[in-house]
Amino acid sequence: MNLPAAEALAPDTPALAWRHGFADLGPAFYTELRPTPLPDPHWVGQSAEVAGLLGLDGRWMASDEALQTFTGNAPLAGSRPLASVYSGHQFGVWAGQLGDGRAILLGETAQGQEIQLKGCGRTPYSRMGDGRAVLRSSIREFLCSEAMHALGIPTTRALCVTGSPAPVRREEIETAAVVTRVAPSFIRFGHFEHFAAREQIDELRALADYVIDRYYPECRATSAFGGNAYAALLQAVSERTAALLAQWQAVGFCHGVMNTDNMSILGLTIDYGPFQFLDAFVPGHVCNHSDTQGRYAYNRQPNVAYWNLFCLGQALLPLIGEQEVALAALESYKSVFPAEFMARMRAKLGLRTAREGDVALIDGVLLLLAQGRVDHTIFWRRLSRAVAGGDFTPVRDLFLDREGWDRWLLSYSELLAQEGSAQAADLMQQTNPRFVLRNHLGEQAIRAAKLGDFSELQTLQRLLARPFDEHPGFDAWADFPPDWASSIEISCSS
Repeated sequence: MNLPAAEALAPDTPALAWRHGFADLGPAFYTELRPTPLPDPHWVGQSAEVAGLLGLDGRWMASDEALQTFTGNAPLAGSRPLASVYSGHQFGVWAGQLGDGRAILLGETAQGQEIQLKGCGRTPYSRMGDGRAVLRSSIREFLCSEAMHALGIPTTRALCVTGSPAPVRREEIETAAVVTRVAPSFIRFGHFEHFAAREQIDELRALADYVIDRYYPECRATSAFGGNAYAALLQAVSERTAALLAQWQAVGFCHGVMNTDNMSILGLTIDYGPFQFLDAFVPGHVCNHSDTQGRYAYNRQPNVAYWNLFCLGQALLPLIGEQEVALAALESYKSVFPAEFMARMRAKLGLRTAREGDVALIDGVLLLLAQGRVDHTIFWRRLSRAVAGGDFTPVRDLFLDREGWDRWLLSYSELLAQEGSAQAADLMQQTNPRFVLRNHLGEQAIRAAKLGDFSELQTLQRLLARPFDEHPGFDAWADFPPDWASSIEISCSS
């Protein structure tokens, strides 16, 4: 039997239909350049779901061509690589010009998704940096992007991670990696701040018009604010951001670096750096070792988001025209966030109907959790099981203040009786995840990956893809963190 040549068996290079809407804005918005190659790349992880979203064939994704492409070593046909410029406030202080210091946008596909390589070398915006990302941070971003999506939280996605033995100096010598990120847009608040600060009003208007026409077309037809489309944009972004923050707070997610240049104009979770899912419920927890002032503590995130939106409003003011109109456009954040947060917390309790005493009930359980430093994820999951099975003893065992718990449970049980425990349990088990990307789980996957073992990463990826399922046999991944987990320090270094 005559076998075809190996070349004939190789999968075809995908013929992606590219759109370059951002590039069409003009050279004031970016610098065109190619990624800087890395030696001897290897696969670290892939998301078959994201590959499907982009229409990428699984066979091609396993090929050396794909490996070279997503390491930045070979161009993807039809792409138009560029690094965008933006500015922003970092830790509450104006930082001036920033930009994509190590990320290069390839373009937007016909599916409406932009593809960006992070860690692919220096750009004009690297600001003395090396333009690289290291393996540990790339694994964390890859896993958390997909975990957040599975939790139903708006986020950038991650197609894959590739690694290289090329050395990268951080606190110590590490190895390089590239994560391929995917999102409808990577435009940030800082893009608008950049042109406003430079008084480049034509460019500011062009950017706002592009965002409205591409992502918020309803703002053109608004009757609010006297038909002011730019004020309507600010309001729409404020409301998306409010809903996003409600989801973060409900699941116990700490972003860690909520600078204005890390805030998505589409209300997505973007730029996974020193993030963390809470272990013990400590409202003032600071997950970023670099955040010495605690600006981005878990309980400060909603107010910081509003502060960032205020900065966006200031940037859009030349287009909106009147300060009072801009302030009015921001006002809905103050109602949308608490409404969304209460809706999320009611769902965590299995309560479908809003009642007058909900605020007191929710505040009461959060106070108990904080006083006892109770594990956030385990509490909500045990409560879900207790409602389903009728035995609240495993939940009570989490608290030192047993009497306080008993009093709260009495009030809660009265509402459960009205809702129906079976219906409440169904809602709770679809709302309260069993598996989240705890720091120690990510650290274990990173340590193994540094030794060339990606099995732990793959296990985590499978569990986090279906975080509400029980996954029998994987109890250890849903258990309390080990003592050493508290010593993990995550900083802005990556």
